[in-house]
Amino acid sequence: MPRILEGGLVDKGGRYAIVAGRFNEFIVEKLVAGAVGALHRHGAEDANIDLVRVPGAFELGVTCKKLADSGDYDAIIALGCVIRGGTAHFDYVAGEAAKGVAAAGMASGIPVIFGVLTTENLEQAIDRAGGKMGNKGAEAAVSAVEMVDLFRKLQ
Repeated sequence: MPRILEGGLVDKGGRYAIVAGRFNEFIVEKLVAGAVGALHRHGAEDANIDLVRVPGAFELGVTCKKLADSGDYDAIIALGCVIRGGTAHFDYVAGEAAKGVAAAGMASGIPVIFGVLTTENLEQAIDRAGGKMGNKGAEAAVSAVEMVDLFRKLQ
């Protein structure tokens, strides 16, 4: 049987940054509350959680990169909400947000978790920000805790 390495779900003093877009703030605030609550439930303390606000989802990537490069964090959690409208703007913003967050993680070598809702309509966003589909902010935070623990085991 091969040796299995995976992260646990109990925080052991990890430092977390949550980067949250203000656009569609009434949805993003629910994601932030879900993320902070999940971090607390898994053992993280407020002193080890920083919340950074940016204008919108487009600005998440570069901010995640800046924070990751600081060396102050074990994981970064990017939260935002992009809702499709009647123009191609959605495609550009959602795509660049995903690319930017992924690039920040790859370039820095620390976990940068994508917790950005990209939905067709407001109802889908509400459902994923604490409604019937759960809270994707909380799910992103749990992923961050697990990845921090896994990375410590991989050192």
